[in-house]
Amino acid sequence: MPDGMLALVVVLVLVLAAEFVNGWTDAPNAIATVVATRVLTPQQAVAMAAVLNLAGALVTGTAVALTVGKGIIRPEVIDLSVVAAAMLSIIVWSTFAWRLGLPTSESHALIAGLSGAGLAAAGPDVLLWQGWQKVLMGLGFSTLLGFSAALVLMVGLYWLLRRASPVTTRRSFGRLQILSSAFMAFSHGSNDGQKFMGVFALALVLGGRLGEFAVPLWVVLLCGTVMAVGTAVGGWRIMRTMGFKITRLEPVHGFAAETAASFAILLASRLGIPLSTTHTINISIMGVGASRRFSAVRWGVTRRIVAAWLLTFPVCALLGGLMALLLKRVF
Repeated sequence: MPDGMLALVVVLVLVLAAEFVNGWTDAPNAIATVVATRVLTPQQAVAMAAVLNLAGALVTGTAVALTVGKGIIRPEVIDLSVVAAAMLSIIVWSTFAWRLGLPTSESHALIAGLSGAGLAAAGPDVLLWQGWQKVLMGLGFSTLLGFSAALVLMVGLYWLLRRASPVTTRRSFGRLQILSSAFMAFSHGSNDGQKFMGVFALALVLGGRLGEFAVPLWVVLLCGTVMAVGTAVGGWRIMRTMGFKITRLEPVHGFAAETAASFAILLASRLGIPLSTTHTINISIMGVGASRRFSAVRWGVTRRIVAAWLLTFPVCALLGGLMALLLKRVF
């Protein structure tokens, strides 16, 4: 096998490994609440998430993949070593956080890893401000919109259900939460599922296998399948943290959190904004908990989660930069 082809194969395998870790640590966000409220078993929720994550990626276009693949750093001034370094930084950091049961943002890990590796390889001119504007907009979508939408929706539901019995409410929203968790899984695929597909396509362009940036259908199917397998293998640690430790959840709370998060994610996907689905659903769960009272949220657990979020950017950027310098010699 020629050296160029071997390098491309190695990088594509690393992209799929990072996608697997994404399924391990990020895709469980879409189904944590429906498992926590015992509306679905983990096995049922994983199967549903696998199908609808793939459907979301297939149906909603490639706007986010385009932003990640050619809008964050300049493709024309990097090589495969930059992509490899970014994938390794994601794998190392996300696996470490998974061991602690912390839901990290693979979106931020990916963007930070690509940026750090690109800076080490090509200098400050490698960064594209237009793409970073969308990243910053994604932070606003996940934080402000996720929390406020969940809070408002939950307060509205409390008012509508003020005369309903707890048994009736639980039974009704047990059924409705199946729909909201399906909506969440679909929206997760529409945004998060596209990101590594964009990187996979970028590697194909850098390796000379694609003449121009595009995301072929086989790439969508391959990456979606790998993410689903990752969710099935390692998703329970993250589900437990999100579903049981942030706040006490009933089906009505899960419905509100998933619905609010899903609308925020789908809106971002339509605009080509790569936002963190982890942040969005976590913040929505906090918004639901705060609708009862602020003390209903377990802020000690939340502080650990927020600390992991804040560390993701600098840690993955540093890891990406260091690995890019090392891999430059190899590639």
